[in-house]
Amino acid sequence: MKKIFKLIDEKKHEDRVLEAVKHEIRKYVKREKKKKLEDAQSTYWDFDCKIGVTPDTAKVVAYDALIKELDAVKATGATECYVEIVAKVVQKPTNEIDHEEISAE
Repeated sequence: MKKIFKLIDEKKHEDRVLEAVKHEIRKYVKREKKKKLEDAQSTYWDFDCKIGVTPDTAKVVAYDALIKELDAVKATGATECYVEIVAKVVQKPTNEIDHEEISAE
């Protein structure tokens, strides 16, 4: 998803507009996570995210920090915000448990 969100609407309170943007972002991520994976045992969905006032000034952030960065952009007084979220398949980390230690006990 690559989209420029308007953060100000004359008919709505600014906080409600911001909450609607957050809701749309979360809804998109939830929809992407529901997509079927080839190997669900060893892979999962991860997201590459960018956020900024314009596409040129957007900076890369982790998905966990995306909502906080959206609040920071709004705090600067911006009227628009560019958000880019790209889903990707990532290998799950393997548990490096030493089986010899378990069997020795």
